[in-house]
Order: sequence, then structure tokens, then C-alpha cells
Amino acid sequence: MSLINISNLSFSYEGSTETVFDSVSLQLDTDWRLGLIGRNGRGKTTLLRLLSGELKGSGSISASVSFEYFPFPVADREAMAMDVIRDIAFEAEDWEIYRETSLLGIDEDVLYRPYCLLSGGEQTKVMLSGLFLRHNAFLLIDEPTNHLDSEGRRMLGEYLRKKQGFILVSHDRKFLDLSVDRIMSINRCGIDVCRGNYSEWQREKDMRDSFELARNEKLKKDIKHLEAAAKRASEWSDKAESRKIGFDPTKVEKNLNRRPMEGAKAKKQMKRSKAITERRERAVEEKEQLLHNIEQTAELKIQTLPYHTERLLQLENVSAGYEGIFVCRGVDLTVSRGEQIALSGGNGSGKSTLLRLICGEDIEYTGNIIRNDRLIISYVSQKTDGLSGTLTDYADSCGIDISLFFAILRKLDFSRRLFEGRIENFSAGQKKKVMIAGSLSRKAHLYIWDEPLNFVDIISRTQIEELIIRNRPAMIFTEHDEMFRERVASRIISLT
Repeated sequence: MSLINISNLSFSYEGSTETVFDSVSLQLDTDWRLGLIGRNGRGKTTLLRLLSGELKGSGSISASVSFEYFPFPVADREAMAMDVIRDIAFEAEDWEIYRETSLLGIDEDVLYRPYCLLSGGEQTKVMLSGLFLRHNAFLLIDEPTNHLDSEGRRMLGEYLRKKQGFILVSHDRKFLDLSVDRIMSINRCGIDVCRGNYSEWQREKDMRDSFELARNEKLKKDIKHLEAAAKRASEWSDKAESRKIGFDPTKVEKNLNRRPMEGAKAKKQMKRSKAITERRERAVEEKEQLLHNIEQTAELKIQTLPYHTERLLQLENVSAGYEGIFVCRGVDLTVSRGEQIALSGGNGSGKSTLLRLICGEDIEYTGNIIRNDRLIISYVSQKTDGLSGTLTDYADSCGIDISLFFAILRKLDFSRRLFEGRIENFSAGQKKKVMIAGSLSRKAHLYIWDEPLNFVDIISRTQIEELIIRNRPAMIFTEHDEMFRERVASRIISLT
């Protein structure tokens, strides 16, 4: 066991007026399996890049381990997967490579294929197996699940649970529960590290937030009462003080002991007034310490269009593919109003192909697709590669109401600064939010979303879940986040 010491770390990007980190100090154990969470744009990837040395900030980072970043650059993508692992972990014996890759479910024949021809999930597993074979390495793992299906995520989670010494950035809640023993959360104000997996962290956060909200309400009432009491006490004190100063015993009272009595009364009222004011100031100070890290979220809206029949779409014995090779076969599917249908299946089972075919793309298929010409579909693609220009440009190209579009993005935690930027400079999660906000801004009968949550933060995922559960729009979607699928889907169709 050794420690990673982060002392007074500050960082901001050149040309930006916003500070990403301000005098952050942390001490991390190199044996921890640490999950790193936070809203998009809070600096998760930036922190990993600072630890790896790719970015330089002020302050200091010291550790007795070397930091290895995933995804790792592969110099020769034409090389066999086995050679790629040997290049990453040059000290590892072949038997160690076979052991490590078998734990990740990689068939031996995969190791002797060109790396560039492997699926995204296979490349992820090959790269991670090599990195974990490096000696004295502490891994910085940034979003490893985006190319993995549900089974691949489960297998990788179980693999990571047997390891030590990494920071894992992921927004998949079940995956975090399976693989980490600590959670580091980048909050609105500061960074917290808590023992336990994601579900345990969420329970503690909910309890803490509930306590702070209740305490805040009580303090608001207390402050109001103390302000009124302070005003009364101040008036009494002023009145007593004026009687003490302006008292003339020859005109008002023959008792010469009256002056000391008035002075004592004035002193008592002043002391009481001061005590009430101090109590109010303490209550205000305590109130100001609350609610800093409570995430404010607003309900999202969706504009579904009514349809004249119960059935929106029907597929009869549909097979689809490319150049005569079918990636999915014999699909029978009926989509009705108010249904949320999740397509499940491994990588390469044809989920995305089927969704694109339903949307009207020119894809080879056999069978029947019964779709009314007047059916309006709102589509979110799996890929964000083609996004560019400003948000206004995007809204204009999609023909959507820009005010509604911007309002949805604000609810998804877009800052005012992002509205002035270009989409190609956004993070991957922010690009996905642009597409989701665009889809929600369109009035449609049917929403088709292809892995919409890749890179999207946990809080925004919860907002989207609650939107769908509350409104129950007609949807067909693919999503490897099991918790999202279980909460949202009314039916799950498995493609094999």
C-alpha cells in the first residue's frame, strides 16, 4: 500500500474564464478500486489527464506508482492483438497474457487477429488486459464500457472487482456497483471520497441531502423569528437607554435610586438584543454552509403527438444486413402507443441496423415493414461524429424551436458559456445531450434512440428515466445501461 498525494491542485484551460479545480487537496490509496463520478463538464477526464501528466496545473501530485491511462495509444493497429499486449506489457510472460485475457472472456483465436479488425469491445478488453499486466501501474480508466454490451460489462465488472489500484470513470450504475469499493464524486463545490459502491454512496447522499434540506427550512424559520425578536429587543433597548439618559428625578420621581435602576434595565435590554443578534448571525452562517452540493434538477418535457390508431409500426419476419449478409434475422415486432420497447443483444446482433431500417435508411432487408407514411419519428443516433457548428446552427438544421431546445439543455446542466461555443469542442457527454435535447424538442409519434446514454452523466440519466416513466411516450431504444433499461422498458426484445 502507498499513497497518492494531491496538494493545492488548481487548473483552468487556457483562454477560459472558468476554473476547473481550485486548491484541491486529496490523499488516495493505491490499493483502492475508486469510481469517479460527476456531471458532464465537471472535470473527471481533466483530473485523470492531470494525474497522468498530460496536463499541468499548479500545486503538486506525488505518488510511488506510475499512472497508465485508458484508452492507451496503440502504435501499430495492424499488428496482432497478442503483439499489441506484448508492446503494452513488455515484461509479461505469454502464460500471464493467456491468463489475463481468459479472465476477460477473450478467445485465444482473437489474440491472433489484427487489432484493427477487432470489435470495439474486444479492443477494450485487449487493452485493459495489457495495462493490468504492467508492473507498479495505477490505472486511470476513462469510460471503458461504451463499446461493451451488457454481458461484456458484467464480465469486465467482475474482472475489475478482482483487481486493485485504479480510478474508473463510468456512468453505468450497476457497473460501478460491481467493480469499485470507493466513490470519488466531483461536486458543485469540492471533491468527496466515500467508502462503498455507487448504491451505498447514493443512499448516503440522499440522507445527507434530506437532512440539509430539512435543516435549511428550520434555519429559515428560525432566522425569520430571530429577526423579529431582534427588532423588538432593539426597540426595548433604545427605549430603556433613552429613559436612563433623559431621566430628571426632580421632575419625575423623588426617589434618587431610580437612576441606577434605569441603567441596569437598559444594560439588560442591550445584552438581550446583542445575544439575539449573535444567534441570528450563527443561524445565517450555518445556513450558508448547507445545500452547496445538492444538485438542482428540473423536470424535462416531451412533446408527443397523438396517433389515430393503436398500432404505430409492425415488422413481419424482417431480416436486415449489408451486401447479402444479414446481421439480424426473422424479427417480428409490433409497436403500439405508449410502449417503450428495448432491443437487447450482444455487439453485432443488428440492433442499430434494425433501428436505422425502421427510420427509413436504405438498408437491405427482407420481410415486411408496415409503417404509415404519416408516422413522425424522432431519432437519436449512436454516433456523434458529425456534430459541428453552434447550437443555433443545430437547431436551425433540425427545424426545432430554439427556445425550447435551449431550455432543455439548461435543465441538462448546460452552462451559459456552452451556448456560445461550438459543438465540436464539447465533451462526448455534452454532444449526446445536444442530440437528446434535439429529439425532445421535436413533436413526434415515435421516439427511436440508439444507445442515447453513452457518456451522459448519472444525474442526467435519472432525469431522462423519470421523463419517460412519467410521460410513457412510444419508444424503441437500445441501451446497455441495465438499470435504465429495467426502469424504463415496458418490453424487452432480445436479438440473437
